[in-house]
Amino acid sequence: MDTHRTEGNSTTTERSSDVELVVRRIVNAPARLVYEAWTMPELLIRWWAPKSFGITLLTCEVDARTGSSYRFVFGHPASEQPMAFFGKYITVIPNARLVWTNEEGAGGAVSTVTFEERDGATLVVLHDLYPSKAALDEAIASGSTGAWPEQFAELDVLLGGQG
Repeated sequence: MDTHRTEGNSTTTERSSDVELVVRRIVNAPARLVYEAWTMPELLIRWWAPKSFGITLLTCEVDARTGSSYRFVFGHPASEQPMAFFGKYITVIPNARLVWTNEEGAGGAVSTVTFEERDGATLVVLHDLYPSKAALDEAIASGSTGAWPEQFAELDVLLGGQG
């Protein structure tokens, strides 16, 4: 298991099976605020793009309702063309659970994030379920799965935690 530690909290990333990656972090904010940060474009745009990747979240469209969709467009200095990431929300339970597809490629995962409030903080657990072992292997090799610790630290800072 890979653990990324920051001053107050840590993010753990674990490959729990051949096809699943699980990321956990306690965010120093109530579940309602953490959920809003995952579903409101004006908040998502402030923490979703990991700074160390050199990318910028240019546009963020979110309709966080079961059956609706999202679309993120990123820019990178090394690429003339923006990169789009999109999918559909399978399940939306406000302040508790989001399930969405990642449809930008054939190896896209189905992501589930849960929010469990504990003494004013929120345990956030993200499960990325890939269609095959090869798809998860490829995602890990590309480095795309390594962004979560940085993203979660930015989320914590945004919501008033220590980061």
